[in-house]
Parts: sequence; C-alpha cells; structure tokens
Amino acid sequence: MEALEWKRPEACSDGASCPEVAITADVVYLRSSLQPDAVARLTTAEWRDLLAGILNGEFDV
Repeated sequence: MEALEWKRPEACSDGASCPEVAITADVVYLRSSLQPDAVARLTTAEWRDLLAGILNGEFDV
C-alpha cells in the first residue's frame, strides 16, 4: 500500500479508539486506531454514500 496521510477527528487527539481516514484521488481508506492494520477501501461514491447515511441518521442506534 502506498504511504498514506491518516487523519482523525479533532475530538480524538488522544488517539483512543478513533476512526482514521486517508483520501487519495480514487480511494478512501478507513481504519480504527485500535486496529490500524485492518483497513477498508471505499470508492469515492461509496464514501459519499456512507457520509450521507451517517448524516441522515441511518446508523443511529
């Protein structure tokens, strides 16, 4: 895998159990700070759909 610049939400500055994302021109990579070797790859369309679902409350418990 290419060298990626991982980013996490500002609320996770301590690094405990945080989502991390790295965005390239064609792929969005997602991982947890707890398991940095387990990386999910999404297309930009899948990333937009995921964000829309989160914003629309589709994952609220």
